[in-house]
Amino acid sequence: MAYHDVDPAQFRQLCGHFATGVVILTAGTREGTPIGMTANSFTSVSLSPPLVSINVDRASDMHPVMSEAQGFVINILGSHQETLSRRFADRSSQRFDGIGYRTDDHGFVLLDGAIATILCLPHSRFEAGDHTVFVGRVIGGSVTPGVGRPLLYYRGGYVTPGGL
Repeated sequence: MAYHDVDPAQFRQLCGHFATGVVILTAGTREGTPIGMTANSFTSVSLSPPLVSINVDRASDMHPVMSEAQGFVINILGSHQETLSRRFADRSSQRFDGIGYRTDDHGFVLLDGAIATILCLPHSRFEAGDHTVFVGRVIGGSVTPGVGRPLLYYRGGYVTPGGL
């Protein structure tokens, strides 16, 4: 029996039934310019060593930065940050204009208001279809108390826990 890949529309529909958290991946270019993108393809990989992964489309402006980055940050978004998520999902080069963020002493780009930040050093990467899976070794991070519930993505739209 021959098998065939599902078409992209069906694949999107099938995967859309899995609720995911929403993050903004941030890093700095060699010149120190911050760059970021919205993603829901983030997951923990291993406890020992502490590893996470995120998938980046090879056609995105984030891909060449991640390929050379000395470190990157997973900024986990709260339900109050849907507008920020939409902004970083847009291919505009002005994503950081007028938003709150800081670059720490090590070059990590941290977004204000994220419910948690995870600081990573590159560990490994591999090609997977039209994306690259970047695996990062977690070296630190923080949780912001009292900022609310996480932002979720489900069936093509943003939802909050309890709103499914």
